[in-house]
Amino acid sequence: MRSAQQNRQTKETDIQVSLDIDGQGNSEIQTGVGFLDHMLTLLAKHAQFNLNVHAVGDLQIDAHHTVEDVGIVIGQTLARALGDKRGINRYGQALIPMDEALLEAVVDCSGRPFFVYNVALQAPQVGDFETQLAEEFFRALAFNAGLTLHLSCRYGKNDHHIIEGLFKALARALAVAVRIDTRRQNQIPSTKGVL
Repeated sequence: MRSAQQNRQTKETDIQVSLDIDGQGNSEIQTGVGFLDHMLTLLAKHAQFNLNVHAVGDLQIDAHHTVEDVGIVIGQTLARALGDKRGINRYGQALIPMDEALLEAVVDCSGRPFFVYNVALQAPQVGDFETQLAEEFFRALAFNAGLTLHLSCRYGKNDHHIIEGLFKALARALAVAVRIDTRRQNQIPSTKGVL
């Protein structure tokens, strides 16, 4: 089974994550940040991951530590669940419309973290969620999962739609990238022999 659990406790946050790559899209998310809970539920559903996240953070300050640290721990858990990445597609891409917005995610489970965020948001907040925290979450996830991740907003006006579309695009791209390709006969998808 390609599943893993990861805990991380600091003076700012206490986070537990469990993830099953070969799931049905079930999730139980409790971060104390309502918008993030909604986005992680979407991520699990569209990636077909079973994902449980329980986070307690210093929300009396703001949501920054909680959002970033949740990204860190989900990334670490994904990396552990993928193991040596034997037999996976490795690459995934998704282009997702969300009403007036069009979002793209391209991912390589390369083991060499890199992050490009070509997204311009207009409003400082969506509800109680600071829009700049979306970038912090995606960066933390990419670097801790060992992903090369490019996220782009081709166009769009509504920041809620843009952020939600980014989570859905990432989910769909990951679903393709981590899928087992039986033609690979359990091989590492790299000429180096390791990812």
